Amino acid sequence: MANNPGAKKAIRKIERRTAVNKARRSRVRTFLRKFEEAVAAGDKAVAGEAFVKAQSELMRAVSKGVVHRNTGSRKVSRLAAQLKKLATA
Repeated sequence: MANNPGAKKAIRKIERRTAVNKARRSRVRTFLRKFEEAVAAGDKAVAGEAFVKAQSELMRAVSKGVVHRNTGSRKVSRLAAQLKKLATA
């Protein structure tokens, strides 16, 4: 257990940061799910809009340090590939 004031403060900060990061990660997952649903439905227009929003949200998570840079880029790349596949089909 934390025994000095600095350690206690660090615990409080970590709790707040964890809550914020959890919310951000959840938000990213929501946008990814909306894109997946649009692709599954085969709706190109909705999928295109969802892709833009999902990409924006992923890159925002990267900038906030919630997701690693390479992970964000990989996910965006795979989403773009899915969108392209949908457009050609």
